[in-house]
Amino acid sequence: MTLHRIAVIGAGTMGSGIAQTCAAAGHTLLLIDINEQVLSRGLQTVQKNLDRQVEKGTFTHAQASETLQRIHTSTHYTNLNGMDMVIEAATEDLALKRKILQQIDAHARLDCLIASNTSSLSITELAASIKHPERFMGIHFFNPVPIMGLVELIRGLQTSDTTCFIAQALVEQLGKTAIHSQNRPGFIVNRILIPMINEAIFVLQENGDAQAIDASMRLGCNQPIGPLALADLIGLDTVLAILESLQTGFGDPKYRAAPLLREFVAAGFLGKKSGRGFYVYG
Repeated sequence: MTLHRIAVIGAGTMGSGIAQTCAAAGHTLLLIDINEQVLSRGLQTVQKNLDRQVEKGTFTHAQASETLQRIHTSTHYTNLNGMDMVIEAATEDLALKRKILQQIDAHARLDCLIASNTSSLSITELAASIKHPERFMGIHFFNPVPIMGLVELIRGLQTSDTTCFIAQALVEQLGKTAIHSQNRPGFIVNRILIPMINEAIFVLQENGDAQAIDASMRLGCNQPIGPLALADLIGLDTVLAILESLQTGFGDPKYRAAPLLREFVAAGFLGKKSGRGFYVYG
C-alpha cells in the first residue's frame, strides 16, 4: 500500500510538526482540530518553521510554498474517508486519545492505517478502541519533528506485520530513522529521558539554581541542552503525564513525579508554550 493522503489529528506542536514533515515529503496532508483558531495557530507554526529553514538555506522559497500548499485543514472527521493513513497527535491523555480514535474509526476507510503519536501510553490498549486493530500502531515522533531524526515504532499485540512494514516505509520516506520498541511504558527514549529530567527537578528543589543544573549537564555530560530547558521545550504537563504513565505501568515508586513539577503544572507554568516554566520566555 502506498500512502499518498495522510491526516493528522491535532494542530499543536507535535501535530503541526508531523503535518509539515509529511507535506514536505510530498504527501497531501489534512490537519484536523476542534476549531479554526487552533488550526490557524498550527499553520502559523508551520509557516514560521518553513521560514527558518529558508533562512538557513535548507529549503528554497518554492519548496516552502509547495509544502504549505499541500496542507489542508478541517474541523470535521467526515473528511477522513479519503485518507490512506491517520495519525492521532493529541495531548498525552488516554481517555482523550481513545475518544479521538473512536471518531477516526467511525469515518476512515477500513483499509486506512491508524497510528498514535503517543510518547508513553499502551499501544495495545489504544488499539482496542477501534475495529480491525491490526491496522493500528504507535509512531512516536520527537520535537521538533522537522529536525529530529528518530521515530519510535511500537506495535501492539494486535498490530499486523503489514502495518509495521508500511509504517517503517513511511518513516524512511520522510528521511528519518525508525527504531522498533516493545510496547512498554515510555518505550525506549522517554523511559530513560523522563526519569533523568525528573531527577533534575528534584535537584532544583534542593538548590534552586536551574542554570547551574543545566550548565552542569551540558558541560559535564556533553548534552546539547540541559534537562530543565528540555523539560520546558517538551512541556511540563507532558513530562508529568509521562511520569504518571511510567509509575502506573510499572508500579515502581522510582517514577514518582517531583512535587515541584506538580506545583508548576498546577500553576500553569508549562514551559515555552505558556511563556514560563523553569525559565521565563518572551
